[in-house]
Amino acid sequence: MSEELGVYMFGVIEEKEPVNFGHVVLAEGERPVYTIHKNNRAMVAADAPIQIYDPSRKNLQAHQEIVSKVMASYDIIPMSFGNVLEGTEDIHILMDKLDEQFDEIFPKIRNKIEVGLKIIGKKEWLSEKVNQEPHVKALQKRTRNKEKNASYYDRMELGETAHKFMMNLHYQFEEDVFQPLADMAAAAKSNEVISERMLLNASFLIDKEKEEAFDAKVNEIYNEWLDKAEFKYTGPWPAYNFIDIKLKAKNPT
Repeated sequence: MSEELGVYMFGVIEEKEPVNFGHVVLAEGERPVYTIHKNNRAMVAADAPIQIYDPSRKNLQAHQEIVSKVMASYDIIPMSFGNVLEGTEDIHILMDKLDEQFDEIFPKIRNKIEVGLKIIGKKEWLSEKVNQEPHVKALQKRTRNKEKNASYYDRMELGETAHKFMMNLHYQFEEDVFQPLADMAAAAKSNEVISERMLLNASFLIDKEKEEAFDAKVNEIYNEWLDKAEFKYTGPWPAYNFIDIKLKAKNPT
């Protein structure tokens, strides 16, 4: 019994002519990546089984490799991993529904790329920094000089003081690191930090012609903080954090 094939979607580009983007391995099969056209735009797609795709590293990498290959030649509005429709007609319907949003999005992302920057404070530096705080020193001395139960509230206050210190450090990085980079970008987002040691979690949309200057600024900041923090600078990506596509059901006529 043959498997039921649908259309796996990678993203939308501005292109009128058919384009071949090689092959992708999905559901244990090597599948051609091609374009489906509607309204002077094209969905980059592959015929693949209609199923739930496991977000394994292998599958995510296969998806991202195609998106990266497309990015080398086109601005792309990326589709999230694992989206499959039943056939070409459904792709046309989807692209019709999103046509107005595409009209708004493409000018904003044209000739632009997204990069991400995460900065994580090194444990030794953070410990040294927080322990230099006069209020923290006083609380530490007080808790050492008391019985464990008697110093409960002091310990709680110590934890709150350390938390406030980290929040102030986050604000410092917003001002000293995020803002100068945001000033160089077409758009920027300071995302929620996902651990207490994380000092910055930011995304930037930058013009391709400004990529070299932006990289140089990141390197300048890295050299300033390399003894105190770890940097994770990623990209280029499509504008994942700067695209908000909403599918709205049409009112019945």
